[in-house]
Amino acid sequence: MDKESIEVFINSLTHFYRQVGVGEVSVGVPYLLESKSPVVFDFTGIIGISGKRRGCVYYTCPKAMLTHILTSMGERDVSSAHLCDVVGEIANTIAGNARKAFGADFLISVPVVVQGEPERIHMPDNTRSVVIPTRWKNYQSIIVVALE
Repeated sequence: MDKESIEVFINSLTHFYRQVGVGEVSVGVPYLLESKSPVVFDFTGIIGISGKRRGCVYYTCPKAMLTHILTSMGERDVSSAHLCDVVGEIANTIAGNARKAFGADFLISVPVVVQGEPERIHMPDNTRSVVIPTRWKNYQSIIVVALE
């Protein structure tokens, strides 16, 4: 995956934070995931990718971060269901903006949201995954992009 493609995913996440008005997110240096085991936090939003490119994109972050995002937006409902909605919306925004950048042949699924350690993230065998570390306030989150 080239630098321009990685920047599409980074810009998509920063767009989400600006859109909901909770401040800026900082982005660390992307790196290759050395194993086929997914890196996850408490909540993960997964988007399957098909078309010319196949694989998945997922966004994962800690529960405390999602709770802080919701309260920063003025939301009082911080139930698990609402936290799942938010992480799914973040993943959907990232993939949806990538679809705009990559064109109609970049097909995305609806988000699948899991709490805890997911059992269903299958990393493509013939590609290495790029991990994009991010930070908002004092919280760390990541975007993982695994595309053939």
